Amino acid sequence: MPETLPDAADVVVVGAGHNSLVCAAYLARAGLEVLVLEANPTPGGNTRTEPLTLPGFAHDSCSSAHVLIQGNPLVRDDELGLVTEQGLSYLTTDPAVVLPQPDGDVLVMRPDLEGTCAEIARWSPEDADAFRTLVTEWRGGLAAAHGRWSSLLPQPDDEASRRYLALREESAWDVVHARFTHPVVRSFMLWMAMATIQDPRRPGTGFLPSSLAAGRLDFGWTTPLGGSQALPDALIRIITAHGGRVVCDAPVSGVEADADGVRRVVVASGESVRVGRAVVAGGHLAKLGGMLTGVAPTPDLVQAAETWRPGLSVFAVHAALRADLTFGPDAITSAAAGYGTSDGFARHLDRHHAGELDAEDPWLLVVNQTAVDPSRAPAGQATFKILTIAPYTLASGEDWADVKDAYGARLLEIVRERCGGLAPEDILALRCESPVDVSLHNPHNVGGSCHGGEFLLDGQVVPGWLRYDTDVPGLFLTGATTHPGGSVSGRPGRNAARTVLTSLGLDPLDVMGPG
Repeated sequence: MPETLPDAADVVVVGAGHNSLVCAAYLARAGLEVLVLEANPTPGGNTRTEPLTLPGFAHDSCSSAHVLIQGNPLVRDDELGLVTEQGLSYLTTDPAVVLPQPDGDVLVMRPDLEGTCAEIARWSPEDADAFRTLVTEWRGGLAAAHGRWSSLLPQPDDEASRRYLALREESAWDVVHARFTHPVVRSFMLWMAMATIQDPRRPGTGFLPSSLAAGRLDFGWTTPLGGSQALPDALIRIITAHGGRVVCDAPVSGVEADADGVRRVVVASGESVRVGRAVVAGGHLAKLGGMLTGVAPTPDLVQAAETWRPGLSVFAVHAALRADLTFGPDAITSAAAGYGTSDGFARHLDRHHAGELDAEDPWLLVVNQTAVDPSRAPAGQATFKILTIAPYTLASGEDWADVKDAYGARLLEIVRERCGGLAPEDILALRCESPVDVSLHNPHNVGGSCHGGEFLLDGQVVPGWLRYDTDVPGLFLTGATTHPGGSVSGRPGRNAARTVLTSLGLDPLDVMGPG
């Protein structure tokens, strides 16, 4: 039986994805009475861990790496006690990632600058020097500017900020091709730049090669012990410890408001909760205007709906395996592996935009997290995932339900050619998810986009809406459709909490640092 909802709460948070829960945890720690309403039967959104194939195999249904959140003061400074009080444990992987080559060699990225430079030097000493320079520049001031940008804080008028903002005007494609010469190294850098599921040829992505390379060097393929679900579970413990509640199977159908602001939140069952001070909407921003009752959608919400687009949609293959994969003649095990070349990425992106499938030389992320966290499968066995991009609507007119298994099999063949442990007899169970399946798995994944999509504003692509408040008094925003966009960063959640607290006349510094 669904839980009975309270009559009222200071703050109602819509959605229990990790950003909504981050925001709710800060607000609860600040002394507000918080109620989180989640549409799905379980919390976590795109940080859920589920038995997608066989009992006992814990698969991350969407997110796998938690690298970006390591730089968030939430985790970096343990502001809410996620680590020290709630026992959230992150594993730094070594290797950080491997890139198996057609000739059988493997480029191994270590969570170590000099070790990775030595590896790159096997292909190009000049590119190894360029990589060292790129990372050193990032650590020498650009990273701090990026932290301010991620927190939506103003940049000082200094050289580092100017260099960072100039870098953001470029494309990752141009940065990589200007700084590196060897095709293997270029492919390595561009593969990393695509890990946030953005087209690296687009202006605005020029910082990604630096930021993602530095993140892998600092944290490897950072893995939460027990699965991505460990993060939302720890956040919920904080919320409940401070008097808050998280209620699942409670899809929000409407937000009642009047000229003075939000009044009630209504769920599909017909129950409603009176709002004392604020609503934080962690659902899809493009849908929010249509959920308002009592007032017309404000111009900002109309603009958000009209300018949002899915960007790159994703396709996934999940499997239960007899054992972890191995790569190269030394049988390396790695939690993550990258496939594809820079030329292949360009072709893959073009075909994606044209509504066509590509299995020639696509961008592939291969995740084998039992290599670092054996607790996710029965003893000696393994979980496995392929993630790639694929169009939500096929130009051929075919139905994804009719072609997804065949396409998944083609991707498995590509991976199998450069690894051990993926013979047909090694696969215990298999599940292919098309972009349509991804969208059905989580109502936030509109158009098969699991990274929040993007907005086209004044001719520029923006990965996240640049506001956490709205023109409706008391209505605030968080989630992957808000700045700085998708991935497990927790930034939209923390930034939204700062905005809510400030708007309510409370001091954010009581629960978080100034960054």
